[in-house]
Amino acid sequence: MQDYEESVLFLGRWGPFQRRIFFVLCLTCVPCGYNILSVIFLLASPPHHCDIPAHSNLSQEWIQASIPAEQVAGQPEKSSCSRYELDLVRNLSAMGASPNWLQNQSVPGSRPEGLLSNLRREGCRDGWSYSTEYFQSTVVTEFDLVCSEQWKQPLTSLVYFLGGLSGCFISGLISDRFGRKPVLFGSIAVLSIFSSAVAFAPSWPVFTVLFFMLGLGQIACYIVVFVLGSEILVGSSRILFSSLGQPFVYTFSMMLLPGTAYLVRSWRHLSLIMAVPGLACIPLWWLVPESPRWLLSRGRLQEAELLLRSAALENRVEAPPVIFLPPKAEKAAAHQAESVSFLDLLKTAQIRHITLKLWLIWFSTSVSYFGLSFSMSTLYGNLFLNYFLLTAVELPAYFASWLAARSFPRRLSFIGFSLLGALALLFIQGTMKSYPTLTMSLVLLGKFGVLAGSGVVYTYTGELSPTVIRNTAMSSCAMFSRVGSSVSPYLLELAEFNKLLPWITLGVLSLLAVLLCIFLPETFRQPLPDTIEQMPVTQWFTCPWASKTALKEEEKITKEQTPSVEIICTTCL
Repeated sequence: MQDYEESVLFLGRWGPFQRRIFFVLCLTCVPCGYNILSVIFLLASPPHHCDIPAHSNLSQEWIQASIPAEQVAGQPEKSSCSRYELDLVRNLSAMGASPNWLQNQSVPGSRPEGLLSNLRREGCRDGWSYSTEYFQSTVVTEFDLVCSEQWKQPLTSLVYFLGGLSGCFISGLISDRFGRKPVLFGSIAVLSIFSSAVAFAPSWPVFTVLFFMLGLGQIACYIVVFVLGSEILVGSSRILFSSLGQPFVYTFSMMLLPGTAYLVRSWRHLSLIMAVPGLACIPLWWLVPESPRWLLSRGRLQEAELLLRSAALENRVEAPPVIFLPPKAEKAAAHQAESVSFLDLLKTAQIRHITLKLWLIWFSTSVSYFGLSFSMSTLYGNLFLNYFLLTAVELPAYFASWLAARSFPRRLSFIGFSLLGALALLFIQGTMKSYPTLTMSLVLLGKFGVLAGSGVVYTYTGELSPTVIRNTAMSSCAMFSRVGSSVSPYLLELAEFNKLLPWITLGVLSLLAVLLCIFLPETFRQPLPDTIEQMPVTQWFTCPWASKTALKEEEKITKEQTPSVEIICTTCL
């Protein structure tokens, strides 16, 4: 299988077959990109305060005064979870007392704010009144997930990301055993079915179960598209797909959701609309083939040759009488006989060291990526515009990681981008209170660095993983990234102690990823491993800037060898 690309050179680089695969696979990214920020908008928590019933017979002045003021970040705001005792307020109103008069009265030994502030308080017995400035309804407002029930908000996000974690684990095993195509369209079907079902959830427990199922298909869909495109396309067409095509379409679909949420303010209607891209992808089943490289790895030589001969007809080129020579077929059959599983990622010391480092890097990067998204709600400005900008910055990040993937070693690229993101996030603590515009710029710069680094590490993982277990390896890494994304909603809880703690945590995690990357082997311009034994040797400490010197010596060797497979690509967590 080391000569796979040489065997399919007769197809050319950019014929009708490659163009069809390129555009069709890009379209299959739309459902997973469109759904990724659903947790932000469906679970949005607008400003709220205790509701004062209309039958309370209070004047508008007393209704406004019934909600006590509290200091939040040095600014007075209405209390979200308490009000003055309604019976007491009714009695004062019936006696003809004025809120302003009570506020100006004081009692010795009581609070200096006035008599009104010393009234007894009670919880929101009659429910809450929610701001409709940004949302007509959300899961939080419909099921009252606030105050004593506020713990359900991050738990719901956690369940969604745990669904993604489970989907990564299951889809990786199924994809390496039964093929890429069934898993791809199965994931898209899961997204559409449960996105529609979520819209009819009658209660929070039912919504949570359906939301878990929705998460099953989200990241699994993207990973299979990446692997399928990397294995079908070769040369420059693969580079273009993996580095720009797939990430750009994914980002544009992400940018559509804030615009849709701005126009559709009801969470139930938004959930139904989220099912549309997946339904539109159903006809693409007849346009997406199975991976011939995977078929060859499973010993299904005739199916792989039939697929490639069909592609040759589409490209109007003549296929050779024998595409895969018998020695290569025997090698593929040997790979098929060798059964691999998730545990093979920890089988030997060599693959175990690489796997554990990659898992921690993906975890740290994912916490930073999703932590930035959740922490945006604490910043000043329009919610929809903030999320649109946070998504739009991914386009230059993908372009930068593509340039880095073409010209620079993997470790050097990842360390550079991650350090840029970490420093930007750490500098936020000096600008957050007084410079909102500068703070927003640093957030976008941090997102740029984190995401560009994520693209490089995605490439890095694909090049470190052997073909026989590549989808399982990448799915396991994505599984740990789901663990990181599951933790990210709870970062906002750190703001209860200090508003800067979430941002400091994100910066420190980016620095941790940099430290771990130093101890990974370099893969730039190296042959893509097909078996576990061919994986590169771990270097416990090598200066990342020394990679270029080593590469010059390695290139002399590789030029004398048969051209082998190389993945140059970037993508999104």
